[in-house]
Amino acid sequence: MSTIEAIILGIIQGISEFLPISSSAHLVFTSNIYAILTGSPIDVKTSQHIFLSIMLHVGTLIAVMVYFRKELWNITNSFFKALYKRDFSDDDAMMGVYILVGTIFTIAIAYPLNDISESLLVSPIIVAVLLILTGFVLFFSEFKSKHMPEHTKNLDFKKAILIGIAQGLAGFPGLSRSGWTIAAGLFLGMNRVKSTRFSFLLIVPIIIGASIFYPILEINPSEFASYNWLGIILGTITSAFVGYFCIKYFLKFVAKFSMNFFAYYCIIVGMLIIAFFTGIYYGAHA
Repeated sequence: MSTIEAIILGIIQGISEFLPISSSAHLVFTSNIYAILTGSPIDVKTSQHIFLSIMLHVGTLIAVMVYFRKELWNITNSFFKALYKRDFSDDDAMMGVYILVGTIFTIAIAYPLNDISESLLVSPIIVAVLLILTGFVLFFSEFKSKHMPEHTKNLDFKKAILIGIAQGLAGFPGLSRSGWTIAAGLFLGMNRVKSTRFSFLLIVPIIIGASIFYPILEINPSEFASYNWLGIILGTITSAFVGYFCIKYFLKFVAKFSMNFFAYYCIIVGMLIIAFFTGIYYGAHA
């Protein structure tokens, strides 16, 4: 893995983690296309590449924590005060509960599917099909949200559970995490801004957990010495910087516009990727 590739992937991660276009899909596409164009091996399942992916997610975690620093502080502070007093009447305390509940259901769904999810990292065509599916989910969620009654728009336990399940299913590359969680909120009657903010907050405990436990459980520390640490560090910084501005402007976008633009994007890119890799396959076997 070259430093240039790591920086490119950092840019892709920073943009696509928060936009409903699947960061994992774009990392798979970018890695495979970069390898083809440079003649280098496709190494998306090597320990170094997996560790880079984790660190790029840490970069976007930093972006979330910096952008929502006041909100996250209030939620954390209120949640632990509510635990001590056994009084969850405060809205910030309840948001902490909803994030915890959503996270539990995310793990319950995503963990058993992890091996299947990782196996798709070397299958860009399947990932492209799942990206197209994300596009249709975004279309239908926008349509459904316009026909939901006003009183359904607030977050509650049922919504937190279902959005957590949606996040768990989105562990498959191509099923956009932000896209599926925002879409789930829209299906349940929440507006785009509330769905988007909860989607961004819900990612925090998942990335923290994955960045701590995955390297410990899955990566041999003896391999660290061979890693391109300059590339990993620069990719992480790039991911954080790009991700921060993506959050800032995406929240402004969803306040005014529908998700249909991203639905079209997912479908078109998915079809182009299928055509591209299908052409390469048939060209190689001609």
